[in-house]
Amino acid sequence: MRVRGLDNAFGDQVIHKDLNLDVRRGEILGVVGGSGTGKSVLMRSIIGLQVPQAGEIEVLGENMVGRDELEAKNIRRRWGILFQNGALFSTLTVAENVEVPIREYFPFIKPPLLDEIAGYKIAMSGLSPNAGPKYPSELSGGMRKRAGLARALALDPELLFLDEPTAGLDPIGAAAFDELIANLKQRLTLTVFLITHDLDTLWAICDRVAVLSDQTVVAVGTIPELLKLDHPWIQEYFNGPRGRAASAGLEKQAMKPPGD
Repeated sequence: MRVRGLDNAFGDQVIHKDLNLDVRRGEILGVVGGSGTGKSVLMRSIIGLQVPQAGEIEVLGENMVGRDELEAKNIRRRWGILFQNGALFSTLTVAENVEVPIREYFPFIKPPLLDEIAGYKIAMSGLSPNAGPKYPSELSGGMRKRAGLARALALDPELLFLDEPTAGLDPIGAAAFDELIANLKQRLTLTVFLITHDLDTLWAICDRVAVLSDQTVVAVGTIPELLKLDHPWIQEYFNGPRGRAASAGLEKQAMKPPGD
């Protein structure tokens, strides 16, 4: 993924100015920034839900700015998206939610094959088979996120967008979700664009981190690389009490004997 010279504004409020970003194939890129820095707006621009004032966006080798709907649709089938809180259709069961993108892009697939595919994606997300017939209102917050992930995986994507996937989860649930994403990335050879404020997630599974500040991406790199930069927000974020705790927790986990 390649973004060059991206500008976004809402009226007089400038969100992004001359923003540049590259996402490498096969990596998990974490995207962080303070409130109002436009993390979600950046993702929405990339996936076509936000029309930027200026700039170029290239995804999977294809230009995404100014494409007609049919051309854009053919590119969108190659990615999956997990929005905050899952964004599931409340009147559909989990299985029916997973089937929505399959029905849209592959209308010739009918039950029982459609049901089998949905069941497989639900299992991949870590949910039990009995979650399929349930409605979103019958699920816990963590289960809804996994159901949203199952839908994001429905079309066997090459690229996965995750917007605050561990927000609202307890530490055990968040760690389990991180592990799931890392495993899926390896098994499915995914590229992951992950918006988060969870320092544990950044340390545990992200290959690189992009930092949004001052209306642009001020730095991209591994966390040790970022820690060498003399930027006030980066230092406060990663070297603050929570940042130090996340780093110490990862080091402690790495020192455990295998199988412990």
